[in-house]
Amino acid sequence: MPDIIVIGGGITGLATACSLADAGLSISLLEARQLGAMASTWTLGGVRQSGRDPAELPLARAAVAQWAEWPQILGAETGYRRRGNLRLARNAGEAETIRAMVQAQRALGLELEFLGNLKDIRSIAPAIGDGVVAASYCPDDGHADPDLTIAALAGCARRRGVILQERMPALRLLVQAGRVIGVETPVGRVHADRVIVACGLQSAALLEPLGLGLPMVAKRVCVMQTTPQTPAFEQVFGVANADCAGRQEIDGRFRVTTGIGDWPGDPARWSEAALRPSFADTAGLIARTVPILPLLAAAGLERVWGGLIDLTPDALPVLDAPDACPGLVIGAGFSGHGFGLGPVSGQILRALALGEATPFALAPFRLDRFDPAAAQAPLTLHG
Repeated sequence: MPDIIVIGGGITGLATACSLADAGLSISLLEARQLGAMASTWTLGGVRQSGRDPAELPLARAAVAQWAEWPQILGAETGYRRRGNLRLARNAGEAETIRAMVQAQRALGLELEFLGNLKDIRSIAPAIGDGVVAASYCPDDGHADPDLTIAALAGCARRRGVILQERMPALRLLVQAGRVIGVETPVGRVHADRVIVACGLQSAALLEPLGLGLPMVAKRVCVMQTTPQTPAFEQVFGVANADCAGRQEIDGRFRVTTGIGDWPGDPARWSEAALRPSFADTAGLIARTVPILPLLAAAGLERVWGGLIDLTPDALPVLDAPDACPGLVIGAGFSGHGFGLGPVSGQILRALALGEATPFALAPFRLDRFDPAAAQAPLTLHG
């Protein structure tokens, strides 16, 4: 019997499993598909502090500091590069949005610069197009490779004795006398002292029978990857109205993304074919990004795919060990920007599972914070 079961094989679940294994505990991780099957590999791979909600910023700042150490800790390359983040404005209204964001985040202590003209922007990123009029620049932000990161975490977990079970869905949580005591799987029941639910969109269905409501909606994204190009752009870019984001990967390919609406289906029953963006979705993404990076117009299109994002009403994750359900820990609802938080999310969930103190204020991430009458936050693609 494992000490702890982790449900979900994305960056959050794997980072949590690695952190817990360091404590000498036996850990079993269940993944319904393959490791990194959902948002952790669909993601742009941004590792940023800029554009974060004030509640999330301390977590992001701590995570950025740890990303540089992860290759040594995990024993493998993650593709992490600390080359900065640009938030771009394409008109005067967007420029004011960027200016206000810079002022607000500088007041919170973040190193962030407002670039008020194209000349200053091109001094940092010469490839930016003529249609950009202003930007924010955070030099300490960066990006990592999602596939390399998941592989590094998986390798680290295995070396530390974590049992990784792919294609092993959690059917339901087992409860006895009000306490979560394990998980039912297709091959039987597995008992444990504690269970950590970190399986994105599927988390809500596991929690509902326990009387725990985790409000989330599924949002579709379109991701496009070009053929390899000559290195020309080091930063991650996003835009003021969050309708696209992108970066150049370490192999020269560009990866860009945009939101394309709701997903009306069962989040547990998606397929790559069902999520594949339409021609119109792809054309729309190209139309948004070519004016920002004109060199994309000549790049070959290698791959297009779709993904799902677990969006909470306030676009903040749940990081909680609810008092009403001893033995349960939740890490879900990262709303499309949990990749960069991976190192810290794993540490927080470890602390919650072990009853340890954490240096972070977790009240904004409690499950019971949600107001049923609150409006749904929009999907943001900050990069």
